[in-house]
Amino acid sequence: MSTLTTTNFFSKSLIVSSIVASAIMLSSCEKKEAENITLNIGFQKYGILPIVKERGLLEETLKKQGINIKWVEFPAGPQLLEGLNVGSVSFGEAGEAPPIFAQAANSNLVYVANQPAAPNAEALIVQKDSKIQSVQDLKGKRIALNKGSNVHYLLVKLLEANHIKLNEVDIVYLPPSDARAAFERGAVDAWVIWDPFFAAAEQQIGARVIATGANLVNNYQFYLADRQFAEQHPKVLQVVVKELNTTTQWIAQHQDEAAKLLEKPTGLDFNILKASISRMGFGVTPISPEVAKQQQYVADAFYQEKLIPHQINIQAAILSSNP
Repeated sequence: MSTLTTTNFFSKSLIVSSIVASAIMLSSCEKKEAENITLNIGFQKYGILPIVKERGLLEETLKKQGINIKWVEFPAGPQLLEGLNVGSVSFGEAGEAPPIFAQAANSNLVYVANQPAAPNAEALIVQKDSKIQSVQDLKGKRIALNKGSNVHYLLVKLLEANHIKLNEVDIVYLPPSDARAAFERGAVDAWVIWDPFFAAAEQQIGARVIATGANLVNNYQFYLADRQFAEQHPKVLQVVVKELNTTTQWIAQHQDEAAKLLEKPTGLDFNILKASISRMGFGVTPISPEVAKQQQYVADAFYQEKLIPHQINIQAAILSSNP
């Protein structure tokens, strides 16, 4: 081998060694970065996420990729999205209304996925011996609901369908536990509520249904993320959405087992949970254009009723590279 050839050989070897070393360092850095990722998931006592938590399969999958999960519990969707806004969680679940109120307040959330419509999982109910027989009888009556929740939109649509204005009823804003107490003692005439509180009121105190969301609202459940996390870790969210979808398919085929998994976190009876689960929407998919359009209708209705201060564009909160 000539001196020139030998020199070229060693030069090429040095270059190859440098490339290999750089690749190893890059791989090491990527691995280190992955190992440092913690996905903080906000959840409520009832729903798909607590079942995912109880089963533990998502943690197993992500741990293999060096990603940890921290679970953070919230009482309802509005509080969960406030947690998302201040950075205490990066991912969570809420109904149609909470993300609209959050976006109107300049929250940095993005829509990731949703469950199918579940209009029968929420309703306007009255006491079993109430004189109220229809939505028309609600004029001048006190109606309890959780402000900024899905049932807020249900009441708007119920009144609209029956040609009643919002100012013709007396809305009392109460979280579910306080609303249940007010409902039982007769401090309010009606209650607009979602499952499992809806099923509990039916089975425990014989509450009577005046109307559900059927043929009026979709009652989607949305999965949302912090925008920065979603942009930086789209593959993590893809894994989460896949597991959520798998879990709903399991729930659809194992409703009794799913109800048993929720007994401890919710403190509710098996039959209440089974009734609630039967009214769920099964499946979790990325946001479609049709779902985005339907969510825009909800946002526009809230603006028209002056429930949010300005119009918002739902599409602006959906990433172009939806998982």
